[in-house]
Amino acid sequence: MTTLHNDRFLRALLRQPVDYTPIWMMRQAGRYLPEYRATREKAGSFMDLCKNPELACEVTLQPLDRFPLDAAILFSDILTIPDAMGLGLYFETGEGPRFQHPIRSSADVERLGVPDPEDDLGYVMDAVRTIRRELAGRVPLIGFSGSPWTLATYMIEGGSAKVFARSKAMMYDQPALLHQVLGKLADAVTAYLNAQIAAGAQAVMIFDTWGGALHPLAYREFSLDYMGRIVGGLKREAEDRKVPVILFTKGGGQWLEIMAQTGCDALGLDWTTDIGDARARVGHRVALQGNLDPCALYASPETIRREVAGILAAYGNGSGHVFNLGHGINPDVPPEHAAALVEAVHELSRPYHAEKSTAAV
Repeated sequence: MTTLHNDRFLRALLRQPVDYTPIWMMRQAGRYLPEYRATREKAGSFMDLCKNPELACEVTLQPLDRFPLDAAILFSDILTIPDAMGLGLYFETGEGPRFQHPIRSSADVERLGVPDPEDDLGYVMDAVRTIRRELAGRVPLIGFSGSPWTLATYMIEGGSAKVFARSKAMMYDQPALLHQVLGKLADAVTAYLNAQIAAGAQAVMIFDTWGGALHPLAYREFSLDYMGRIVGGLKREAEDRKVPVILFTKGGGQWLEIMAQTGCDALGLDWTTDIGDARARVGHRVALQGNLDPCALYASPETIRREVAGILAAYGNGSGHVFNLGHGINPDVPPEHAAALVEAVHELSRPYHAEKSTAAV
């Protein structure tokens, strides 16, 4: 078993003491880095990059070589599961992901099988094993999946959507059919994340990107209940350590209390929720991850520092906070601004972790 040299991220998720607030960034391996763009060009396409374990490892490590981040996240895509289910994922230039065989009927749902993670998605597990080997204990590795509801929207709409017309029509007119889709996806995500943990992922995150598009009762029934089912089915210990689970519903700040009841270890916050309010509501039960507006990284390093100081002050003293953006980093952000973010978090957070804190900018 490789010694983990920096485990602040894992300790913060478990609300254990740390000497500074750890940070990683959603989509930290991405187009804002010129080295990523070069590797993606070498791969030939986005999915070719995802399906090449060596190149996926290369881009996973690129931000860590540039910034002193406290965690790595597996380079992959949330749509690997629907692709393995036979829906025919492809990417249209300028339009994002598309499926050749979207779900349109009960017969389409019947044809869906739960992919075997080591067979149908073996390239992901190979990437996890390769990344763990190359990290050599530098920082923990995060595995992830999309939530069943979020995956279902792509599968039913046939790609990205703004109003989720087909998905919500199924929800209102054929709820039993949608539950059938979500049930299969919950089984698939559980198996997928457990396989990532077995391959070496040291924490896992469920991205519920589109849960915030639902009304409260629908969110509980069609999104949260299935995420709770997944959390209950995950292996929560590996390599003699607990494997923390993070839930993130974009636009889900109003549901933090019921999200915390799933048994997860941490909740991700987008920038529309005040982290101090969130801590007052659920901080005695779960850690919190977030939540700088990604667009703040377009501002000057001085402004970034000020925004970081505000979030740290709002969270307050003690552990249980992993700093992150409220969503993925934008592709045209200057890398120097990402560097300023990491530096500010590491420097300004230390007083909040002193025994008798008197934190100031």
